[in-house]
Amino acid sequence: METFDELISSPEPVLVDFHAEWCAPCQTMVKVLKKIKDLQGEAMHVIKVDIDKNPSVASHFFIQTIPTLILFKNGKQVWRQSGVIDPVNLNKIINMFK
Repeated sequence: METFDELISSPEPVLVDFHAEWCAPCQTMVKVLKKIKDLQGEAMHVIKVDIDKNPSVASHFFIQTIPTLILFKNGKQVWRQSGVIDPVNLNKIINMFK
């Protein structure tokens, strides 16, 4: 099993979704992320991190608002946003870092 650091070190973009089960805006992002995965296919990875089950990871990345999306490439954070974003704009952002 790969570690979190190994997963985000991919040469392809890796989108990390910090969320919680009780968060209504996070539930909205489920459909957005599915659409992104359909558009991007194997060209990128999506990792979902439940902040209640993984508080140390959330703390490490200073997650204070959810949902928070962080895009990594080669282990480096290249983009970050808190709140809901539509699939069209998110797809454009991901394409900038391919």
